[in-house]
Amino acid sequence: VRLVESGGGEVQAGGSLKLSCDTSGRTDRHYCMAWFRQAPRQGREGVAIIDSYGAIRYGESVKGRFTISRDNAKDTTYLQIDSLSPEDTATYYCAARIGTGCAPGVINSFHFYTWGQGTQVTVSA
Repeated sequence: VRLVESGGGEVQAGGSLKLSCDTSGRTDRHYCMAWFRQAPRQGREGVAIIDSYGAIRYGESVKGRFTISRDNAKDTTYLQIDSLSPEDTATYYCAARIGTGCAPGVINSFHFYTWGQGTQVTVSA
């Protein structure tokens, strides 16, 4: 399975971005897709997850501003980010857990086996 993120860039505070994660090589219809982010000198933070049944969860720090969605025909996962602030500056990663659903509880990178290369989001004040 290969994941390729796109859609990052530089934006002013208050703006919006929509990130995309294109999946290829997936043959199992059960999966959990996730978005993580990692700011400089910080750990990787779980942002949002969506499973093959459409169940969605968000990290506490982004609820109300981030929206995860899927286009199953394109096998693409999206992350819409609104009301961006400089604190959202980070590298955003797409991750997949294939063959099973999402683990309960906090969105943890430990549960994900396949990762994209990341896309940088930079928000200026």
